[in-house]
Amino acid sequence: MLNRDKLAVAAVLAAVLVPGQAMARTQIRAVGSSTVYPFATAVAERFGRTNPAAGAPIIESTGTGAGMKLFCAGVGERFPDIENASRRIKASEIKLCAANGVTAITEVQVGLDGIALATSKRSPLDAVTTRDIYMAIAKTPFGKPNKAKTWKDVNAKLPPLPIRVYGPPPTSGTRDAFGELLMTPPCEANASMAALKGSDEAKFKAICTAVREDGAYIEAGENDNLIVQKLEANPGTVGLFGYSYLEANQDQLKGVTINGVAPTYDTIASFRYPGARPLYLYVKNAHVGAIPAIRGYLAEFTKETTWGKGGYLVRRGLIASPDAIRARSAAAARALTPLAPGAIK
Repeated sequence: MLNRDKLAVAAVLAAVLVPGQAMARTQIRAVGSSTVYPFATAVAERFGRTNPAAGAPIIESTGTGAGMKLFCAGVGERFPDIENASRRIKASEIKLCAANGVTAITEVQVGLDGIALATSKRSPLDAVTTRDIYMAIAKTPFGKPNKAKTWKDVNAKLPPLPIRVYGPPPTSGTRDAFGELLMTPPCEANASMAALKGSDEAKFKAICTAVREDGAYIEAGENDNLIVQKLEANPGTVGLFGYSYLEANQDQLKGVTINGVAPTYDTIASFRYPGARPLYLYVKNAHVGAIPAIRGYLAEFTKETTWGKGGYLVRRGLIASPDAIRARSAAAARALTPLAPGAIK
């Protein structure tokens, strides 16, 4: 087949897969999680070097929630091909996607991560419980205004350090996961809160996951490196971010033990660490025919030498998913298996 014929077929295929548009863009565009960002960027750089004609994928750190809105906004050249996520897609986001014509989405679990509570090595804060975290950071712990000023106010065994926590904004998947994994369990352990969950789930969620707005919790945007810098400059402060950022800065920072478990590769991989969570990427299948490089990028991401236990992403701080999950995710990436909407609650 002549080159011009190939181009003509590609244009027709693109027009079919992307209604009303021939997809002039050929470079992959991904948005989403700041936690997944360094891993996605590493894969993009490797893919760009080995596939110079395709160009290095464009990876944007927008936060999981903001990225989902962009990803689900429609099909066509101006919309992203891939969403990186530090939590699983929500049922409400599946509905938003469907309303805008994004109906076939492939889910790939790319690895594991832990939400690290970190501080300067010079800080006396070494260990807390999930209840300590909830009582320090919740806006209305157990429904009452939070008046705690220091960590000692929360727990007499903790140092009298002012509570100043740098963390991600509401658009972040890390913020969502923080609320779900580290704040909700101690909140729900309260009998009245457990009862409230059954009678008014929205109010229960607000009490259990809403963070303080009086200066004790400081939103630091989607740039986790900025949080690292804040902790280094202010030894009494605490930060929330993905484990990979803690590992990359262990010369200046230390992980705070939670419920007696320190954030390490092994404790996260075994889910013994309370803040352990899976990481994902979501592929807009309708774009694959128009942007063939997506298949190659997924193939690079799902190689054992990339995301396996000895892969280059693990050396950058990713926790490898269990073997069975990697095998299932790699198969989904190859076949572009659509996610069943009913699987998301």
